[in-house]
Amino acid sequence: MLRKLYYRLKPGQRRLARRLFYFPKDIADKITNNRPPLVPPRGRIFTGQGDFVGMGDAYLEHFIGECGLQPHHHVLDVGCGIGRVARPLTTYLNGDGRYVGFDVVKDGVNWCKKRYKEYPNFSFTCLPLRNDLYNLDSEERASVLQFPYPDRSFNLVVLVSVFTHMQQEEVGNYLREIARVLHHGGRCFATFFVVTPSSEAFLDQEKRPFFPYRYAHFFLHDERVKNANVAYRDRFLRDVITDAGLAIEQVHEGWWAGREREECMDFQDVMILKKE
Repeated sequence: MLRKLYYRLKPGQRRLARRLFYFPKDIADKITNNRPPLVPPRGRIFTGQGDFVGMGDAYLEHFIGECGLQPHHHVLDVGCGIGRVARPLTTYLNGDGRYVGFDVVKDGVNWCKKRYKEYPNFSFTCLPLRNDLYNLDSEERASVLQFPYPDRSFNLVVLVSVFTHMQQEEVGNYLREIARVLHHGGRCFATFFVVTPSSEAFLDQEKRPFFPYRYAHFFLHDERVKNANVAYRDRFLRDVITDAGLAIEQVHEGWWAGREREECMDFQDVMILKKE
């Protein structure tokens, strides 16, 4: 019920509501100096729930272990939010390495620009694309966006909980752009809600399924806020990934669909894609 009420708010109102909810804890952290550097106040985080530091550290381990990330590599963080992926990379990338992040939410980008000034190889950009979950103040569309980077600029592209908030034509365009900006042999670490026979069976047996609205290629959590949470059928995703010029190297199922948490890499499903 609270989630439905939350989605009835406009994007700016949602962020304000979160800041008000966490205001007492954030003030206490400030007074006690209990917040580590590069960790934002709880009320400013708009990139989902969970341990900001712990999740960021875990993603870095996956980038190194599963994607072959090395300290001198160049990383593009699509939907960089407020620095969850950027923070652990500050202690891993060396002087030859580079981090670039972009996001549709200006507040998060501005916060990062101020806090990462001492890291000259880290940069953050706001691309104010229209998204009914995060930004209604623009008519620019992700479905036609060309990433503002040259071909073959990055060794790793990261999208954590980005495709889960995009419509199908936007997903296709981003995958093509990812293929364009990746070096040959580069990888993409991306999370999805993937509808397989097992995850669909899980939704079928739920009294209140997280994705109650079903269409040919995708499922929605909320019909009014279509970008709130989007799940895609496995066959559709495999086709658009292949059409974009990428290969699926690994798939790690998430625990969102009733799987054992200890056996999963993440709440969402993880796909590691490779540019051949």
